[in-house]
Amino acid sequence: MENGTTAGDAEGAAAAAPSATEESTGKQSGLDLIGLTKVFPGGAVAVEDVNLHVDHGEYVVLLGPSGCGKTTTLRMIGGHEHPTEGEILLDGQSLVSVAPHKRPTTTVFQHFALFPHKTVLENVEFGLKMHGVPRRERRQQALDAIEMVGLSELADRKPRALSGGQQQRVALARVLVTKPKALLLDEPLGDLDRLLQLRMRVELRNLQRQLGLMFIHVTHNQEEALSMADRIVVMNEARIQQVADPLTIATRPQTELVARFMGDNNIVRGRVAERDGDRLVVEDAHGIRSSVIAPDHSHAVGDEALLAVRAAAVEVDENGSAPTGANSAEGEILFVEFLGDLVKLHLEVGGERMLAKVSGERYPALRGREGERIRIVWKEEDVQLLRA
Repeated sequence: MENGTTAGDAEGAAAAAPSATEESTGKQSGLDLIGLTKVFPGGAVAVEDVNLHVDHGEYVVLLGPSGCGKTTTLRMIGGHEHPTEGEILLDGQSLVSVAPHKRPTTTVFQHFALFPHKTVLENVEFGLKMHGVPRRERRQQALDAIEMVGLSELADRKPRALSGGQQQRVALARVLVTKPKALLLDEPLGDLDRLLQLRMRVELRNLQRQLGLMFIHVTHNQEEALSMADRIVVMNEARIQQVADPLTIATRPQTELVARFMGDNNIVRGRVAERDGDRLVVEDAHGIRSSVIAPDHSHAVGDEALLAVRAAAVEVDENGSAPTGANSAEGEILFVEFLGDLVKLHLEVGGERMLAKVSGERYPALRGREGERIRIVWKEEDVQLLRA
């Protein structure tokens, strides 16, 4: 699969280009990963030819399944892994040969690694002590950082007397006190329960906006990425698959891998049956037809085509009034899944599984209807042509 900063995504390419200010001053601003590659002993390729630009003040999430290369990429930025090839530049200065503790980056790990025998204050000022900051100065800076994360009244407590969320805030204060240019977060919410995760998402994002720092956050949680990021970098098999804002990633995946990983996308395989200007009609093996806008003219009649239709864009026609033809089908309800504010309908359509999402208010009318047949429809503008 073609790779690069954007894997073909124009939005990401624009983000990778230097700004007019940078061109006029001749100084690069932000973080640049250039051809970054990591091959472990034995030949295992963990990261391959990753190119990415991150601006100061931007919240970027590296998203992907386990083993995709996202954590190794973060570790190379932080200096905990050395790249086999490629360059890491921060404001135009190479970090590749700089020791982790001398880089203007700091990592927050999933396991907070607080010193259990030290107080909150002592934990937060530890890094400053290692850098030789005088006692009075480091104490004040640590107190300021503790106040920033809202834990001033707990400064004298030991970690065991804190909740998981409070320990997470101490870990943040400990790294923020060193005033990094970039904060690297490795699965920072992974050890927290669901409700605490939701609260910490808000707190983390608000803190990032308040500080205006570059945050680079690694997760495998799609919902977490969509709710927090300015841009999402989807990775798989050591490469970047797509870089875009959360709305684009969720609604306009470029590849089958991204569409499947983001979840709740119906994948339709077929061949182009008709072409009329920018409009294609794709017919699958069961005779179900979908129309899609494809202005790049990369597909001709008879070519194989791969489409994605979001489950949330699939409408359920309970009274049979929807028109038949393209972008409609009849299927059997396999399972009605109630999730509070929405209902997921698991369907079998032409021998293939499909998913529809409807409002939770419709659950009483849909409950217990497994085995019934129902018509579904979707709009042309909600169909996405995927890149092979």
